[in-house]
Amino acid sequence: MPHVRSVSVGVWVDRGSRHESPEENGLSHFTEHMVFKGAGGRSAEEIACSIDAIGGYLDAFTTKESVAFTAKVLDEHLPRALDIVSDLVLHPAFPEGDVEKEKGVVLEERKMDEDNPDYLLNEIFTSSFWPGHAIGRSIIGTPDSIGSFSRGGLQSFFDRTFHAGNFIITAAGRLDHNAFVRLVEERFGGLDARRSPVQEPAPSPAPAIVMHDKPSLEQVHLSLGVGAHPMADPRRFAGYVLSAMLGGGFSSRLFLKIREREGLAYAVFSDLSLYSDTGCMSVYAGTSLEAAPQVIRLALKELRDLTDNLAPDEELRRAKEHLKGSLMLSLESTSSRMSNLARQEKYFERSLSLDEVLEHIEEVSAAQVRALAADLFQQDRLALTVLGDLQGWSVNRDDLAF
Repeated sequence: MPHVRSVSVGVWVDRGSRHESPEENGLSHFTEHMVFKGAGGRSAEEIACSIDAIGGYLDAFTTKESVAFTAKVLDEHLPRALDIVSDLVLHPAFPEGDVEKEKGVVLEERKMDEDNPDYLLNEIFTSSFWPGHAIGRSIIGTPDSIGSFSRGGLQSFFDRTFHAGNFIITAAGRLDHNAFVRLVEERFGGLDARRSPVQEPAPSPAPAIVMHDKPSLEQVHLSLGVGAHPMADPRRFAGYVLSAMLGGGFSSRLFLKIREREGLAYAVFSDLSLYSDTGCMSVYAGTSLEAAPQVIRLALKELRDLTDNLAPDEELRRAKEHLKGSLMLSLESTSSRMSNLARQEKYFERSLSLDEVLEHIEEVSAAQVRALAADLFQQDRLALTVLGDLQGWSVNRDDLAF
């Protein structure tokens, strides 16, 4: 990206919370925290000062299927940024005294997250949607699992997870590819290329209805979802168009009908979450207890209409342009471009050009969207989670009839 003066670089570990045992739940996230406590001979303070000294940003995050360590710096500081990031993923110290302290920090992070109704709703929905499977467990872990972490267990987990066979290294910005490859070879060359085996079965979605009473909340928050295809499924482009039509923008069906016409919610949208072997399409809304039944009925009405009828050409065109615009604008950021490269390598083992992605979006037809909607939106496959001051209100399977 020669028109910018920055570079974003990331080391992605191709393992996440879904690859943990029940006893290890949250250990990927805890490892992400602990590498910043000292690495490559630098203390935690020296790590912070090293990135500040070059005017950069250092970040890390854990997902269901990855742990990422990223830096964004001016192009002239790329070698130093890669030094810092490589030390984090190759040479963490895991100071004994910091393990207990960081467990307290993570427990406070967990409390903070649970005070956020959007986060709590998603946690409840996910755990009931994929019950008994690691992908349904919390990324951050439970108080019991976090409390059980030790330096020995942390080191053992790191040794079998953080190695070259599980690394994806990407960069975007003002850089030369061959020069960047040489920098990577200097820091990562010669590492053991073994890859952690993954033998888990694919999760099976469960159409559960969960009513979670939390009287302290002012709103009722609801998530209505169905199982969907994996990330690499060719139908994903039709899925993105379908989600955009349903609740992807200001002109989407849910936004226009639930917020603009009926005034029943401030936030209402749809989401398509895809993983290596499964997926979920969901609808979120935050509303009043009195309006919640009507919000559910209106959402179900749109699901039914999308399964029964072809979308008008104008609506299909709007959804495609919304997707294309969102994608192209996001990829003007070096961080987004770097992250996108990592996801493509992880799920497709190749880089799809922007033109190729745009072409796939353009190829989606109204018939493909309707066929996918008919496959996904079936009453016996619908899962619902409701969170709020419910005052005895409940929903049963008959209430989800189309």
